[in-house]
Amino acid sequence: MGLVNLARVDERLIHGQVMMTLSQKSGVNSIFVVDEVVAQDKFMRDLYKNAGSRTGQKTIVVTPEKAEFYWDEYQFKDYNCILISKTISVIYDLVKHGIPMKELNIGGIAQKNAEKDLLVTKSVYLNKEDAQRLKELNEAYGVENIYFQATPSAPKSTLKDVLKQFDL
Repeated sequence: MGLVNLARVDERLIHGQVMMTLSQKSGVNSIFVVDEVVAQDKFMRDLYKNAGSRTGQKTIVVTPEKAEFYWDEYQFKDYNCILISKTISVIYDLVKHGIPMKELNIGGIAQKNAEKDLLVTKSVYLNKEDAQRLKELNEAYGVENIYFQATPSAPKSTLKDVLKQFDL
């Protein structure tokens, strides 16, 4: 049975030194990119597979639905992966579906709505709905370690500190 060693939300998905460093995490042998648009576009799918292969890890690009199927049918086989998505809602849905994750890194999320999104770290804008999703993942679904960190060398912000900004 496989496992999600690290889940990450980053709108850039696979990029530069961040993935090179994260992919060296103990036990990681693959990268799962979970994104509807990228998985449906052959050019983008191949681009991300190629970028991921530069880390030395097998890279699999799938839709959220396919990720759920792959878990249900095969429990990710023997893949101990970094699972990456562009949005918190995709991670939330995967965990609610039953894909277990213990560690979630929020790396980079751009502002979408100036009226609702708060800049909670140097690289993350968050709305209250996503903050509530993260709180629920932590409290009800066993995602024990949720933190905000754009790059491995950047300082970490805790979920608790970020939730205070939303009075949660």
